[in-house]
Amino acid sequence: QVQLVESGGGLVRPGGSLRLSCTASGIPFSLYTMGWYRQAPGKQRELVALISNRDAADYTDSVQGRFTISRDNAEKTVFLQMNSLKPEDTAAYYCHATFGRQYWGQGTQVTVSS
Repeated sequence: QVQLVESGGGLVRPGGSLRLSCTASGIPFSLYTMGWYRQAPGKQRELVALISNRDAADYTDSVQGRFTISRDNAEKTVFLQMNSLKPEDTAAYYCHATFGRQYWGQGTQVTVSS
């Protein structure tokens, strides 16, 4: 059974930081491209960042320079370090794994508000 379990969301003030984690089970993690998506109320789910199985990272323009994606293959975990958070970063954040097939986590809420 494949599981992607996210953690690390919460409420933070503008300018603050959060670190999201997603731990996978049931897949050969090191082969998978891992990504973080987000979905705000009334909006479509969008790609935030992804990291390939060769550690090549890519980011959507709105988070470039503020967010960093990384992975630990030994721990089967992908991270999203989010700095300089803005209210517009408020969304449910979802972990995604793809290597032919694709899988989603259940999501973790990030709220940026003063």
